[in-house]
Amino acid sequence: MLEKMKVLSFCHVLQGPACTQYLGDLGADVTKVEPIEGERARRWAGPHIGGVAGLYLCAFRNKKTFAVNLKSPEGLAIIKEMVAKSDVVVENYRAGVMDRLGLGYEELKKVKPDIIYASGTGWGSKGPMISKASQDIIVQARTGLMAATGNDEPRAVGSAVIDQHGGAVLAMGIIAAFVKKLTTGKGTKVESSLYTAGLDLQTEPLTVYLSTRPDRKILKRDAHLATWYHQAPYGQFKLLDAAIAMSVNDPMKVADALDSDELREIAHIDRFKERDRYAQVFAKVVATKKYADVAKAFDAAGLWYSKIYDFDDVADDPQAKAVDAFTEIDIRGEKAVLVNHPVKYDDATLPLRIRAYGIGENTREALSELGYSKEKIDDLIKRGVVGDGTKPAA
Repeated sequence: MLEKMKVLSFCHVLQGPACTQYLGDLGADVTKVEPIEGERARRWAGPHIGGVAGLYLCAFRNKKTFAVNLKSPEGLAIIKEMVAKSDVVVENYRAGVMDRLGLGYEELKKVKPDIIYASGTGWGSKGPMISKASQDIIVQARTGLMAATGNDEPRAVGSAVIDQHGGAVLAMGIIAAFVKKLTTGKGTKVESSLYTAGLDLQTEPLTVYLSTRPDRKILKRDAHLATWYHQAPYGQFKLLDAAIAMSVNDPMKVADALDSDELREIAHIDRFKERDRYAQVFAKVVATKKYADVAKAFDAAGLWYSKIYDFDDVADDPQAKAVDAFTEIDIRGEKAVLVNHPVKYDDATLPLRIRAYGIGENTREALSELGYSKEKIDDLIKRGVVGDGTKPAA
């Protein structure tokens, strides 16, 4: 759907790579520009599959790779040639880094006046934090997400949710700017940040809290409760043989489904003001039940709940199979499982078109498209101006 969009990506780690993977999934021609030694996500901590780090693997697909020394005048000149043939430039460095490299918005507008220039920073382009390092967990801390997720003690969410959401938000902005370009011929400067993505993730609780300004003690709650702003028993509870997540339901239906006089007695209370009391009674009641019995009763009553799955359960979940959630691929003799693009179009899952693992795998191809001869390309590689992917990913 975006096959007419040509993207040059100066992205690393997850926010920017997630953004450009969404664009690549949708058919955009994406070229990832990285240092000759490779971007740092290739060396990130954690298990490697087929020599590729998990962090890189989760956001690498449907992109070509181009390795270049941006501190080389020749390398910079090549990049500007590529910009001239692109619709979009995406970067997620700290504010000011691209300007220092000679690749800022004002400079690239001289090369390509209608360029869409998209920046996914940590903190934005203004304010006291712009010189500070940013990372998902740091932004979880700064946006209140960690404090609201925890109870007596702050607790981080168990995945890089802000990085991923930040990538999706930036991709949305780029697509909007591309529609503008198609209709007006004009480029756009698009800017998002992990900070604003972290706030956007919390639209509901922030709206409630900032509009009412309750005492921060409201965040403290019974350990079973998932949030501070829902009625009980919105949270997680242990049964005899499983655990469930429970949403807000009609309290009398819940009591009748569990045939519990204790829950019938408190069905009338304000389950927000007295959320801890209700949660504790509910926890006591379900702790004596087996999952099969609870599930049968809750399904019959039309209640909202779910068994809590771990990743092994997710891998075997028939629902995951039904929606074609995963793709298994081979990487240098090792099996890797990718999470597919989350949206279907005309009932189809978007295909894996490109899988470039190595540093600069497509460098020669990109230079050939610019009109460089084989001899010239060999010379540039020999002198370290560009890299050609002869070395495997670290």
